[in-house]
Amino acid sequence: MSQNLSAALPELKGRSQWVDARARLLRNRAAMASIVILGIIVFLAMFAPLLSPYAYDEVNYDLISCAPGWWPFEAMCTAPGNIFGTDAIGRDIFVRVLYGARVSLAVGLVATIVSLVIGVLYGATAGYLGGRIDDLMMRVVDVLYSLPFIFFVIILMVVFDRNFILLFVAIGAVEWLTMARIVRGQTLSIKQKEFIEAARAAGVGPFSIITRHVIPNVVGPVVVYVTLTVPTVILMESFLSFLGLGIQEPLTSWGVLISDGADQMETAPWMLLFPALFMAVTLFCFNFIGDGLRDAMDPKDR
Repeated sequence: MSQNLSAALPELKGRSQWVDARARLLRNRAAMASIVILGIIVFLAMFAPLLSPYAYDEVNYDLISCAPGWWPFEAMCTAPGNIFGTDAIGRDIFVRVLYGARVSLAVGLVATIVSLVIGVLYGATAGYLGGRIDDLMMRVVDVLYSLPFIFFVIILMVVFDRNFILLFVAIGAVEWLTMARIVRGQTLSIKQKEFIEAARAAGVGPFSIITRHVIPNVVGPVVVYVTLTVPTVILMESFLSFLGLGIQEPLTSWGVLISDGADQMETAPWMLLFPALFMAVTLFCFNFIGDGLRDAMDPKDR
């Protein structure tokens, strides 16, 4: 009788934390809308050469600081073929904004990956080893926190010249401190768990425990912080480019375009409006995605 009853009942299957998190994220309208908008911006940046007949460094002195054809306010001249208008030397702003998206998003992603690798390994090592080693490693983080990041970036840019790749590494190398603290705190909370004790009892070395057991179990908070680090890095790159320490001509980024637009804000406001709008929308998208991931991975909401 009991066998027949058990055979008649449907098999119950549990759901993992990641399945629950994905379901909650899909229900978050702001996060999903942000993912779609961010995907559109990435698509436009990838196919920028196909979307405009102009090159990003093509100069046209006949169309200097001309407004787009649909511009509702009075301007010195208009350029109907340039949907975002032209800059101070006649370059198409639309294609330059899209190429600027390439650079700004690349800096944000690569620098975040650099900070992710350094911060996760450093924080997990400090938290797992503990004791004096942990104290020493965290004091190094405290000392670096007390120094302005721009100081390190300027030194790197001066010593190694203004290299495009170096900018990625330089920003990532000063953004890992908060990541290290977050990972260390998570490591301290899980290093006494039963599965860690079992790994120690089985003779697994500290390095293998950190890479195979500790780091995979701190992925949740790290993923959330990564989505919030990308906009921070984009802002940092824009700030450096605004000061003339970042991307150099003829390449461009949103920071360079905003810097150029700020100089022409009164006479050609479209030069500032469009790169600033793209940058603001991208930052909002990353922040909404980060908030959505944080809510989705909160164990209290399960």
